[in-house]
Amino acid sequence: MADPKAENALREALGTLEDLETRWAAAREYLKIDAGRARHVILSEYVADPNLWDDQDRAREVTTELGRLTNDLEQFDELRASLDDSLVLAEFSRESLSAGEADWSLLNELSATVTSLETSIAALEVQSLFSGPYDPNDAIVELHAGAGGTDAQDWTEMLLRMYSRWAERRGFDVEIDEATEGQEAGLLSATFIVKGRFAYGWLSAERGVHRLVRISPFDSQARRQTSFASLDVTPLLDDDAAEVEIDEKDLRIDTYRSSGAGGQHVNKTDSAIRITHLPTNIVVSCQNERSQHQNRARAMQILEAKLAERARLERQAEMNALGGDRGDNAWGSQIRSYVQAPYQLVKDHRTDHETGNVDAVLDGDLDDFMEAELRRQRFHS
Repeated sequence: MADPKAENALREALGTLEDLETRWAAAREYLKIDAGRARHVILSEYVADPNLWDDQDRAREVTTELGRLTNDLEQFDELRASLDDSLVLAEFSRESLSAGEADWSLLNELSATVTSLETSIAALEVQSLFSGPYDPNDAIVELHAGAGGTDAQDWTEMLLRMYSRWAERRGFDVEIDEATEGQEAGLLSATFIVKGRFAYGWLSAERGVHRLVRISPFDSQARRQTSFASLDVTPLLDDDAAEVEIDEKDLRIDTYRSSGAGGQHVNKTDSAIRITHLPTNIVVSCQNERSQHQNRARAMQILEAKLAERARLERQAEMNALGGDRGDNAWGSQIRSYVQAPYQLVKDHRTDHETGNVDAVLDGDLDDFMEAELRRQRFHS
């Protein structure tokens, strides 16, 4: 006699597999897999050329592109192989049921494989959201304390930790280039670079004002306090991809002693650099490197990236999303609220995505919020 429970489990697995096949086929189109294979052949021929490294910049560009493309194609092909394996498991399960015996070891393996496939294809689909020319780049991130006094400065330091933990979860590296400590606690500002593929694409969803509501640890009467901090993000350009020329006479360069929160964020040196671009009044600082020369080189790289973004925004209407009006760093302009009292809730006001697990979010569990905003941007673009 057939086992209704086993038949239902097989039916659900087959329905999910059918859906995954459709999604896999769609991914092949929007990720341009066939074109990628053709490009892989061309790049492989370039790499095989013994004269490639005569032009080192070109060689690095080619090998980087080939490495990323190889990874993408391998990931896609592994997904196909897993789908095929699942179809074989489903067929074996069907045969066992037809023989009147439910092989639950096969059905459980099939269920686990299908669940894993759903996760893998969902991750692949997220990659389709990164269609901007600079989405694959590393990201320069700036945090600034807003309204809320000492609480806002503490909130800025909490955000630095939150994004550092998020980056760690994704296997990205974080380099803190500047951190200015607050008057009593926390940070007035921080600049850090997140290094990893699509770091800019992910973090572009976080640009704006972030609002914290909690019982203030700095209030002797334990009153509820609302504080604000803003986040801005710029794609980091490669050294050989500078899009702007900077005239030295347009720069004011100041040196100062670096200061982090008790040495927690930066190396204490006398060689910190602050560069002001006089025509635009853009200011960048770096105090994390070991020498004044290294700090200046990093600050110039950040300045070039900022000026390049400014130029792109002026030149291309479709790049306006890189900037936009982020509003004041205070009431009414927040993109997301993090409420710890009188209840527990994190809510994004652009997408209405929310969760009651505030601690998890503050510990870097941000992917769902980022993905919701990236999907919203794509839908409204």
